[in-house]
Amino acid sequence: MTMIDFSLRRSPLAHRGLIARAASDAAAREAGVTLGEQPHRCQINLRGDAGDSGFLAAVEDVTGLRLPVEPNTVATVEDLSALWLGPDEWLIVGPGGREGDLTGGLRGALEGRHFAVTDVSEARTVIAISGPHARDLLAKGTSLDLHPRVFGPGRCAQSGIAKATMILHQLDANGDGADGAGADEQPTFEIYIANSFADYLWTWLERAAAEYRVAVTAG
Repeated sequence: MTMIDFSLRRSPLAHRGLIARAASDAAAREAGVTLGEQPHRCQINLRGDAGDSGFLAAVEDVTGLRLPVEPNTVATVEDLSALWLGPDEWLIVGPGGREGDLTGGLRGALEGRHFAVTDVSEARTVIAISGPHARDLLAKGTSLDLHPRVFGPGRCAQSGIAKATMILHQLDANGDGADGAGADEQPTFEIYIANSFADYLWTWLERAAAEYRVAVTAG
């Protein structure tokens, strides 16, 4: 197995100097939309039989996650989440650096069963979007129904945005982990986007968010 030299990792948006461009906390609070990158996220694509209780139990033993079986939902335990991508497919995400232990642990625990475990951490980056107009911004580029009654905290979907393919995950409704939505909603979303499309999508997001007063965050 080829090991990744983490010291050589480079974000697909590194050339944009996002850390240097990051707004102050006060400016970010006043913005209608904030954008930031969360690079080098641990991302493991998992395939298996959701109807096999042994498969589900083995995954839970390794990750602590009870895989979601309801379409477009997310299960989270501490710093790991499992995003439902299809009837037999999930994306397990967490802090960078955990991919080696998790892929090894899952392959060992699932040996003898029908499964696939693929480390896709180097394939995508994550763009975080939050603020009172975050939902309005996303609606400009995707056909997903993003109304809070339909797409709220703990929901995910594979779809398109501005002609690029994405995985969208809503973390919260108020930017602080709260689940409530209302007139003062300030949701936080994460877009998982292929590295090759990251620069294109960032450009589109900044331009589309201009009317809302956009601020860059350090991630």
